[in-house]
Amino acid sequence: MKKLTIAAFLLALGGVASPEALAESGRRRDAIVEVVQKVSAAVVYIGTEHIIEPRYRGSFFDEFLGIPSERRRQSVQSLGSGVIIDPAGIIVTNDHVIHGAAAIHVVLADGRQLEAEVVGSDAENDVAVLKIQSKSPLPAAKLGTSSDLMIGEAAIAIGSPFGLKKTVTTGVVSAVGRSFKADGRVYNDFIQTDASINPGNSGGPLLNIDAEVIGINTAIYASGQGIGFAIPADKVRRIVAELTQFGKVRPAWIGIHSRDLTASIAQSLAWDRNYGAAVADVESSSPAEQAGIRVGDIIAEVGGTRVEDSEDFNARMRGYPAHTAVNVAIFRDGSIRNISINTTPFPSKLAESLAWERLGIRVKPGQGGLAISAVRPGSSAAQIGISSGDMILKLNNQPMSSMDVFRDAMTSALGARSVLLVVRHGRFSYNLSLPFSRFE
Repeated sequence: MKKLTIAAFLLALGGVASPEALAESGRRRDAIVEVVQKVSAAVVYIGTEHIIEPRYRGSFFDEFLGIPSERRRQSVQSLGSGVIIDPAGIIVTNDHVIHGAAAIHVVLADGRQLEAEVVGSDAENDVAVLKIQSKSPLPAAKLGTSSDLMIGEAAIAIGSPFGLKKTVTTGVVSAVGRSFKADGRVYNDFIQTDASINPGNSGGPLLNIDAEVIGINTAIYASGQGIGFAIPADKVRRIVAELTQFGKVRPAWIGIHSRDLTASIAQSLAWDRNYGAAVADVESSSPAEQAGIRVGDIIAEVGGTRVEDSEDFNARMRGYPAHTAVNVAIFRDGSIRNISINTTPFPSKLAESLAWERLGIRVKPGQGGLAISAVRPGSSAAQIGISSGDMILKLNNQPMSSMDVFRDAMTSALGARSVLLVVRHGRFSYNLSLPFSRFE
């Protein structure tokens, strides 16, 4: 009887691949497979627990049976994705994945489940940073750049759609600098991709063929197919730096007040395009004035992508924290000029004068909120019926507990077209929307 070698014996049992099979797998291991094998260990599943209070105070039978209110609350589970960008356990995900969570846990590729703490979160830019503790360094993905993305280049999404962990979808970069409207809100400066993104993909990475994170998947276009959106890596990097260092994003101030381009304004400035925002005012001693921006300039691009209108420009600026350089392309005297503006924090001393100028109110500390001490005649506040003695309970859903909170809220509203106030007048409280833009 012919003796089998150990290799031949294992081959017969299917334990060792033949040279032909190995060669075949080598041909199948293309660039996308290599990206997935390199990065998937850094992609995590994020589970959150939300406590939902009942809309009623408990039934008669609950009280009768002595069931405590804690047991009448409902615990709701939700899911999302994230990506480790630092071996020390720093994870990037979406704000909406973890917003309002009572508990957050992260499941790693090796099956470990770890509790996560929130380092910082920014709802405006929908970015959150988490931290998990591990005794050994964790696999991490490289955060790349989105400044050189090419339309049509390969895009790879990894996440946990519908809880299906480590799901990979592929496509291309369909567009950059994309803006769209959903749920009554305008979303700005996104990467558009046709790589399938579904609920649960939120917070996961969008990758290029070099295995670099070029975006964080965040949204889908509900009424269409093959239309997904990701936050560009360059914006993510700016926000992550702010959140890890300060726990929040310090709003940038450049001192430009813009307005939409009308046909007559565009014609007077010899601008023959259908996009852009006109500079209507430049604040004295502001970063924009120091950089040479003038009234009558047309802002054509920010960060290399074109600006559609004034709202688009203001939204893009909210993606830049203080103390960063913003590259803008402006049209002046028949030619395009590239200018770099070094942003600064909005001077807090100007916040109260901003409220007087834009809203027409002055405030002071009061019981349970801020008391309105004066209303400017003819202002939007006066026209809507706000009067001295009324109380501001919230501004843009932020409880007004102190003057510092009020100043921060006013600063965060820079560039917004309107603000939402909760005002108490006598025994009743009202939700009021007031125009905030100088040129609204």
